[in-house]
Amino acid sequence: MALTKVSTGVVDMSGNTGGLVIAKGTEEQRPASPSIGMIRESTETTPSKVEVYTDNSGTPGWQFLEEAGPSFIPLTVDYLVVAGGGAGGAGGTNVTGGGGGAGGLLSGTSLNLISGTQYNVIVGGGAPALSGTADLGGSRGSNSIISGSNITTITATGGGGGGGNNSDSPQASGGSGGGGKESNGTPGSGQSGQGFNGAAGTETGDLGGGGGGASQTGQGGNGGDGLSSSITGNTVFYAGGGSANNISNQAGAGGQGGGGNAPTSGAGQDGAANTGGGGSGGFANSSGPSGAGGSGIVILRYPSAYAITFQTGVGFISSTATLSATSEKVTTITAGSGTITFA
Repeated sequence: MALTKVSTGVVDMSGNTGGLVIAKGTEEQRPASPSIGMIRESTETTPSKVEVYTDNSGTPGWQFLEEAGPSFIPLTVDYLVVAGGGAGGAGGTNVTGGGGGAGGLLSGTSLNLISGTQYNVIVGGGAPALSGTADLGGSRGSNSIISGSNITTITATGGGGGGGNNSDSPQASGGSGGGGKESNGTPGSGQSGQGFNGAAGTETGDLGGGGGGASQTGQGGNGGDGLSSSITGNTVFYAGGGSANNISNQAGAGGQGGGGNAPTSGAGQDGAANTGGGGSGGFANSSGPSGAGGSGIVILRYPSAYAITFQTGVGFISSTATLSATSEKVTTITAGSGTITFA
């Protein structure tokens, strides 16, 4: 094959036999300071693909060559990120525990991601119930996170724990705040943009406070309501606060979106799984148990031209569906942590 300089281009590589061999390797072997237009072969895919370093609307990055031409489909992603809910506080002698706060909820549209780039995903777990331990406040749920080199980290904060008799929970504040214990218990605060405060416990009526939700503060002994989302194609509520009761075991209701209902006997109700709902507080004259917080969730909606690969991580549980109305894909991640890549 001849290699000559010609007037119609930088070089002429025409010939009847042979072919062009270009650099190839893994993502870690990419050039440290690439230039726009640089091409190489990525061995991260099966089969391997040619990729080009290009500028996608002001965001330079590597794109597969088949995606970089006029038919290129931008990788814009809608997201819903909900953290784990807080646990309710345990009941004590003549004192009811406060409801757990809902996990923080963050949602948005048109998150600009880059094909072939690794993104970290964590689905937060709900806080465990208090069992056999009277008077203690519930703990906070775990955060849910999406992060990557070219985006601002999205962190939904775990829901605050409900207050207990000996002390209000040191983790009462969170995405939404936990409710206060009965008898003037102080509630926790919600994080701005993610959730609302819990309700204070009251001596009048001996009522424990409900946990805050994603759209509402705790309402007396009732948990605050969460928010609805149609990112999956169906309208679903997430991040409802857990409830509490009074010493007469008159039970409050959990907030819409998975908040646990207060018990009139036996164990408190857990927040619903994969909603970030707060657990209910324990009832009076009990050594617990309170309700556990519901686990969080991460949902991604993106163009059907792409697919997600779960590259590394622990315990990922996910499912992917295609919306008939828009032909977009929706991947729902209900557990695990690690890295994902779009291709």
